[in-house]
Parts: sequence; structure tokens; C-alpha cells
Amino acid sequence: MPGKFDCAVIRPATLADLPALVEIHNHYVTSTHITFDIEPFTVESRRTWFDSHNDGKRYRIVVAENEGVILGSACSGPHRTKAAYNTTVETSIACRLDARGHGLGTLLYRALFAELIDQDVHRLVAGVAQPNDASNALHRKLGFAPLGTFSQVGRKFGKYWDVAWFEADLAAVTGRH
Repeated sequence: MPGKFDCAVIRPATLADLPALVEIHNHYVTSTHITFDIEPFTVESRRTWFDSHNDGKRYRIVVAENEGVILGSACSGPHRTKAAYNTTVETSIACRLDARGHGLGTLLYRALFAELIDQDVHRLVAGVAQPNDASNALHRKLGFAPLGTFSQVGRKFGKYWDVAWFEADLAAVTGRH
């Protein structure tokens, strides 16, 4: 059965996409525990993040666009700052509310992983604020293995939240051993 957004174009993000990316992210900032950001962003304040996650090499942002509307994005960024971690990237995904549950996350992540396969990337990691059954299922579906949970590491909305960590071998999840 085809997905609702099979006709969406998945492509590298451009600076023109930043306002839509900020709008999508800010929903999660103000309404959910999914991100531990506390204050909404402006386009200007999110520019440094955009540039650092969009170097055209191991740090990338891909977007899904349908009829001129950005539906979501997936990105890879630095896991840690020490040089030995450079071949490990932390991944993240976010979709508009009306685009969730239609297979778009799978399309976005697969496109991101395909772009990373020719870069010097070995490992993918993802931290998922809990509870988040949909994100947990997506990561498992795409070959991420659960590593464990950091308990009560983020405080938002007056409550402490856990973060489950997942990892995957990039070659394994793309089938390019």
C-alpha cells in the first residue's frame, strides 16, 4: 500500500528551508518533551545549528517536500567534540504533525543514510526522549539497536525525562558492507 507522501521529494536542505525547519522544531520545543530545548528558536538563532549540521559531508540535513511544503527533516550532527568520535554521528528526525505516521520518517532516514554512506561515517547514534513509542519503533525498524537508558537526565515542564540510546552500523543499515 503506497504511503501518503510517496510523491514527496527528499532532498538536501537549503537555507530557504530554515524557516519551515524552525517552525517544525518549535512545535516540539513548546508542546512536547521530545526535544530538551526549552525556548523556541528564531530563524536567526537556529542558523548556527543549520550550518553545523549541513556541511555537505558527514553532517547533513535532508528534507521532505511536497507541493512546496516542508513536511519534515532528518539530520546528522556531531556526537562528541573529541576527534576520535568524528566517524560517529548523532541522528535526529522531526516531521510536521500532519505528516507523522505515514512512512515519511523511514524515507527521510533512508535518504540521509544513503548520503552518508560515501562519507567517513561508521556509526549512527540516536537519543530518544522517553516515552516515544513511534521513534523507538522507527529506530528499531531501520536497524538501530537499543543500548540503554539514561534515567531522568532532562527536566522539562517540571518533570524529569529519560533518554533511550540507540546505535547502528551505517554499512549494515544501508546494506553496503
